[in-house]
Amino acid sequence: MINNVTLVGRITKKPELRYTPQNKAVATFTLAVNRAFKNANGEREADFISCVIWGKSAENLANWTHKGQLIGVIGNIQTRNYENQQGQRVYITEVVASNFQVLEKSNQANGERVSNPAAKPQNNDSFGSDPMEISDDDLPF
Repeated sequence: MINNVTLVGRITKKPELRYTPQNKAVATFTLAVNRAFKNANGEREADFISCVIWGKSAENLANWTHKGQLIGVIGNIQTRNYENQQGQRVYITEVVASNFQVLEKSNQANGERVSNPAAKPQNNDSFGSDPMEISDDDLPF
C-alpha cells in the first residue's frame, strides 16, 4: 500500500503546540494549498488541509513558523473517529506530517526581502536547503 503526501502551502494561523500526558509534543496546523486551476470567475481557489506533527518537529514548527508562511510538508493521510457529546460518530481526516521545510525567509510572506535571516530552515533537505530566488517576471504563468 502507498500513503504518501507532499504539500506546499501557507500556514493559515500560528500552529497550536500542546503536550500529551507523556510529555510528547504535538502541533496542529492548517495549510492553505492553491488548486491547480482557476474557477469560472478566473480566481484561484484553495483547499484548507488539517495537519498534525509530533515530537521535536512539532516544537520547531511552532517556534519557527507563523501565519502566512510558505512551507512544504511530507507525511501521510490518516483518518480517525470519536463519539462526540451528542453520541454522534465524528470522522476526521488529516495529514500526519513526518517532515516540514520552511520555503521562504521569515519576512517574505509579508513582501519583504531578507538577506540574512536569524532562523534556519527545519529538518532534512527534502525540499532543498534554501528557496530559489526567482522574480515573478521570470515565471511562465
